[in-house]
Amino acid sequence: MRSDNVQSKRVEVMAGLTSFFAISYIIIVNPLILADGGIPAELSVFATIFASAVGCLLMALWADAPIILTPGMGINAFFTYTVVTNMGFRWQEALAISLISALIFFALAVTRAGRVLADAVPKSLKYAVTAGIGLFLVEIGLEKAELIRAGENSILALGDLQNPSAQLALLGLVLSLLFYQRRVKGGFFIAILIVTVIANAFDLVHANTIEIDMTRLGEYGALLFVEDFSSVLTISFWLAVFSMTMILVFESIGLLEGLLPDTEKFRNAFRASSLTAVLSSVLGTSPTVAAAESAAGIVEGGRSGLTALVGGALFVLTLVFIPLLAYVPQAAVAPVIIITGALMMQQLENIHFQDFSEWFPAFLIIVLIPLTNSISTGLAFGFAAHPMMKVFTGRRRELGTLSYVLGVLFLLQLIFEAMQ
Repeated sequence: MRSDNVQSKRVEVMAGLTSFFAISYIIIVNPLILADGGIPAELSVFATIFASAVGCLLMALWADAPIILTPGMGINAFFTYTVVTNMGFRWQEALAISLISALIFFALAVTRAGRVLADAVPKSLKYAVTAGIGLFLVEIGLEKAELIRAGENSILALGDLQNPSAQLALLGLVLSLLFYQRRVKGGFFIAILIVTVIANAFDLVHANTIEIDMTRLGEYGALLFVEDFSSVLTISFWLAVFSMTMILVFESIGLLEGLLPDTEKFRNAFRASSLTAVLSSVLGTSPTVAAAESAAGIVEGGRSGLTALVGGALFVLTLVFIPLLAYVPQAAVAPVIIITGALMMQQLENIHFQDFSEWFPAFLIIVLIPLTNSISTGLAFGFAAHPMMKVFTGRRRELGTLSYVLGVLFLLQLIFEAMQ
């Protein structure tokens, strides 16, 4: 029994390592995105690390779930390019919007309303969210691998296969698939390590674009508790709050229900996610959500909070060993992201393709998430279309009142975004 327990812990630790390396790019990418909104990248990197570490700790202790919480890639873009750039709010005001949205999210999560909302979402849409995010991850992974690029006569085109990064990624993909099919424990992590060693041996590593200076940690206080509520009485402020709340709540429902191996842990995981979103605003970064890359660790066998705890510990360790992160090329991590996305897309088998009223809204979610690079846009189109399809087919009684309310709210979100 003791031997089995030790082996189980080893699996969880390896799962935590894998999840961390799959999502580690967020440490660099999130500050770069928020920098476009005015938040200093050299300080935002600390906020990203602290918010992720706290989130993983809460997920481990409160929910005992193998989920990594980090600032979300979709919502950080909404924070910067919609709230700040398009709507004209300063980043301090955007943090205030994030805080109120997260507090609403938390209020829903700790009451019965959270479960009611989760139950009101049709299963086909839940599966679609998971599959759509999976396809989004595949796109991200292929881009990181430089296997696809923006096309001249098309949206996407094949990348240059003579590019060393593309070749490294293909090697990593072959190794990862081999280890996965052979059920090698820690196979993804081993593949990352092999590609990293080869990349550095032949000097193929791309340097990070943010130089992290630990001496600037003392300046980090400039991002703490700086929310600006001066626009709280304006309509645009509350429209932004509504949109961000919708993204937080339904993206979290879709991600958690799609990722969690044990759905019994949804309630506490949902609450841990909401509390971390509140804290992230206070810490000076965009809201956190469950990282889709957590699936990489779950595939490795992660089932408990130990996986999240290991991930959180690694985020803290990056403060000391962050120079080492620069030696892990995107080509080493990309194959894990691609395979993880493919595994998430297996949820398609649970959608009834024969019922077009269920399939078409799901289809909109699946294709629009990657095509628009926005989880919120995919959700809005799918949730707005679902009740509409039921009305068109004369089956409106199949849905409860809340489903129609959600459909109208998401339709209003689309109208609001179109007006920006």
